[in-house]
Amino acid sequence: MKKLLIGVVVLLVAGLVAFHTIVPVVVDSRMNTVVSREIPAVSPQASALHRRIFVADLHADELLWGRDLLARVDRGHVDLPRLQEGRVALQVFSAVTKTPRDMNYDQNTGETDNITLLAMAQRWPAATRSSLRARAVYQAEQLQDAVLRAGGAMTLITTRDTLMAFAQRRAGDPLQVGALLAIEGLHALDGQLESVDVLFNYGYRMMGLTHFFDNEVAGSAHGVTHGGLTALGRQVVQRMEQRGIVVDLAHASTQTVQEVLAMATRPVVVSHTGVAAVCPGPRNLTDAQLKAIAANGGLIGIGYWDGAVCQPTIENIVKAIRHAVQVMGVRHVALGSDFDGATKTPWDTRGVIVITDALLKAGVSEDDVALIMGANTFDFLMRTLPSAS
Repeated sequence: MKKLLIGVVVLLVAGLVAFHTIVPVVVDSRMNTVVSREIPAVSPQASALHRRIFVADLHADELLWGRDLLARVDRGHVDLPRLQEGRVALQVFSAVTKTPRDMNYDQNTGETDNITLLAMAQRWPAATRSSLRARAVYQAEQLQDAVLRAGGAMTLITTRDTLMAFAQRRAGDPLQVGALLAIEGLHALDGQLESVDVLFNYGYRMMGLTHFFDNEVAGSAHGVTHGGLTALGRQVVQRMEQRGIVVDLAHASTQTVQEVLAMATRPVVVSHTGVAAVCPGPRNLTDAQLKAIAANGGLIGIGYWDGAVCQPTIENIVKAIRHAVQVMGVRHVALGSDFDGATKTPWDTRGVIVITDALLKAGVSEDDVALIMGANTFDFLMRTLPSAS
């Protein structure tokens, strides 16, 4: 009997060890993939241009996966060494706090949650089991810890002043990387308006109103109602504008997009998206929406994965970018990879230089390439970030 009990204990311990060490890695490896880990060769012109421009990406979900951001790994899409190798100047890191089981682009409810088990496997604090805001706080703390440990190689961007100071330092050290905190869906508010201020104080400067299901703030493009802003949602948008938090309309329903644009007094962003004229689907923006966002002074980030461009190829990415530029004007188009968003992309963040090369080969001028690759994002943030914390 004693031997049996010992055997049971050993099995339980082994199971716990596997749950906390092996399971997160396996899930991450299966959900965040690339077409190829080999980065294609680019022209000398593209290489020279890429090294002197400010490259920015409006959306990555790396904080969800429990990796050390400072360590290079052979899975997923983003970490500091690969950002440096790709000469990415600014990365927006978005916190994911809840996703539904059997997630799809057409219709989801918020009744189930994929993140709880992943959070438990990665030993997130106990508070994160019952509070979505606590999950956002924890991910903010993880990014802040990485910035502190990076020894000056990373800067958390929270104001126009910190962004400008970072850009000036980076001019002398092109391996420095700026990081900005965002949220994927305001179910992370736990239904409380005051949570906007709490999360602002933890460094969040961009907030997506919805993700894959309707929440207390607004209707999702992938929810059940496809409705617009709630009464709380209108208060939230107003509070975000007061604090200098960028409103992100990625994943928002058509009605939510319309209602936000009707009340917005500041430019909005759609951090990671495609365009419906190139790749139809509920995830992507129509030409009418593109024009309305441009009229608002807003910015869109073109993604790299199948939901944004139908097939994750450089040809499709460039096709989406060029269509958006044609409809909106070049100053409203940027990059929004959706790296580490449970996506398959052509390459990890080291490969962003391929976009520079492909745009040049498509006849886009060097000045316009610089705008698309990151100058537009820099200018947008200089207009929309708060002047002081």
